[in-house]
Amino acid sequence: MSVDSLSADKIVVADIRKSFATDKGALPVIGGVSFHVADGEFVAIVGPSGCGKSTLMNIIAGFERPDTGQVRVDGAEHLGPSPKGIVISQHGSVFPWLTVQQNLMFGLNGDGHGDKAALADHYAEMVGLKGFEASYPHELSGGMLKRAELARAFVVKPDILYMDEPFSALDALMNLRMRNELLRILGEERHTVLLITHDVEEAIYMADRIMVLSPRPATIQASFDVDIPHPRRLTSPQAQSLREAILRELGL
Repeated sequence: MSVDSLSADKIVVADIRKSFATDKGALPVIGGVSFHVADGEFVAIVGPSGCGKSTLMNIIAGFERPDTGQVRVDGAEHLGPSPKGIVISQHGSVFPWLTVQQNLMFGLNGDGHGDKAALADHYAEMVGLKGFEASYPHELSGGMLKRAELARAFVVKPDILYMDEPFSALDALMNLRMRNELLRILGEERHTVLLITHDVEEAIYMADRIMVLSPRPATIQASFDVDIPHPRRLTSPQAQSLREAILRELGL
């Protein structure tokens, strides 16, 4: 996505700090993180294992409160989970007792969605689950479950997708397919995306910008714009150069 297609800040993270109490005293996890995400931008955050990536995501999504600092969404302080944002994580969020269609309809509260079943079926078809609307999660493969989770997120038309290692449990081929599926949908619908990942190549393949976190307590150590048009070839010299630069920041 070009910078010209992006508009005002959607998310502002201002000097977030977070510690957790332990038997040995306070353990600083987030050491002062500040950044902006433009409306419609896809930002990926990478960092070493245990650096606080998921804690940072939980704070930004509103599930945890920082010790100091604040998160603003559309200019207003973000004090808790909001319908504006949906979390997609490695753990999954579909309900096993509901069919695919029922899972997709679950978040369609109120009367402003028209024919909810038709809308759910539209998004099931969009992610390649046409014909499986009446199936239960235990009848689906891992890749199909992840497709259902994506559809469940998109059907409520969130402004923001918070993605925490969303495809890490999938095999390499299905991981690539799901990346392409996500990019295809984002090409049709406008969403702001914040992705937490340990996979540098995944970040390069999808994001407009990549931020590298330092070891705990986490700070923004480096930031890289990904000025490579889609579809991206990870074997291209530009992608390889970017990968090496990010890995250097990670000490690899």
